[in-house]
Amino acid sequence: MDKAATLTWLRRISGDIASVTIKRLEDTLPWYADMPPARRSAVGLVAQAGITSFIQWYDDPTSTPWIAADIFAAAPRELLRSVSLQQTLQLIRVTVEVTEERVAGKGDNIREAILLYSRDVAFAAADVYARAAEARGLWDARLEALVVDSILTGEADEELPSRIAALGWHGHGEVAVLVGTTPPQFDVDQVRRTARKLAVDVLIGVQGSRLVLVLGRARIAGQENDEEEELAFLEIAARLEPLFGPGYVVLGPAVAALVDASQSARAALAGFAVARAWRSAPRPVEADDLLPERALAGDPLAKQTLIERIFRPLQAHSTDLVTTLWSYLDNGRSLEATARELFVHPNTVRYRLKRVSEVIGWDATGPREALILQTALILGSIGAADQVRRRPALRRTPR
Repeated sequence: MDKAATLTWLRRISGDIASVTIKRLEDTLPWYADMPPARRSAVGLVAQAGITSFIQWYDDPTSTPWIAADIFAAAPRELLRSVSLQQTLQLIRVTVEVTEERVAGKGDNIREAILLYSRDVAFAAADVYARAAEARGLWDARLEALVVDSILTGEADEELPSRIAALGWHGHGEVAVLVGTTPPQFDVDQVRRTARKLAVDVLIGVQGSRLVLVLGRARIAGQENDEEEELAFLEIAARLEPLFGPGYVVLGPAVAALVDASQSARAALAGFAVARAWRSAPRPVEADDLLPERALAGDPLAKQTLIERIFRPLQAHSTDLVTTLWSYLDNGRSLEATARELFVHPNTVRYRLKRVSEVIGWDATGPREALILQTALILGSIGAADQVRRRPALRRTPR
């Protein structure tokens, strides 16, 4: 059979090949049978377009560059999002099998043409999906940068939750922000792979030399997470620390949800700005461990945190604890000197310092924590004095 006769014969049986292909898809591919009718019809159009395009290609092999446009133009754009590349290759394989069976015995030339064409179609399909994935990746990167910027600036709007959902955020519960330097060769995929191994969801923001990670514990579908098995954010930060560049890595405090992450971000950024003032700061370091440096730099959040978490609880619990702590710190953390100044036994001082640790969670006997406590006492005393000065004087009513 010459080429002209073969083309005539192929055009005559193309409808039968398409019908048999659709039937074979229903019988062999469960995902096709489970599709809604409209989407199944779109997939059938793609298969039929592939057969028609093969006949045109067989007539003129130079039309190869238009294969993808010819075949996938018949499908709606939503099909790329609902049918995976693997499923598309399965569709191509079934179509080629049916076509080979139908043309069996018609000569090696047409069989070889089918093999060449199917190879080109497979590459064309991969190109279509690669372009779609690249466009999606660029869009996701821009959207992710916008979300991270909104978190850092605290300018969250009503659209932030929908933007977060569009990024596929699976985090649940508490969130913390980790700030450090961007490494010279930054590998975004390595960060995401490491985060997945830690059961952590992550948003990544690269702002010049600064790298920002928004961390949330990821909920695994079909699996109940045991809270006891979840890593603390400081441990998560320690596992991610090698992925940062040289310099300090600062972890903000945990907040209740992603929409509140700006609070953690403010603390982390403020700590990152002053971390060099603590010569022996660990890597990573918690932003709350840098409260004295942040307060000296004028961070209002650090001042408020020191007053509300240290000064006020101690003052509300007992004035003796405040007095003892003041004396202990002023006397160079000497138990004997403190006892002499307060006219009490050294064991009494030890007991009161233990009570201080129980009330606020900081131990005054350590040099670093002593600095934090002394800063809190100074700020609390200044604030208390300001309140006294601002208090309006009581007016006497005339008799």
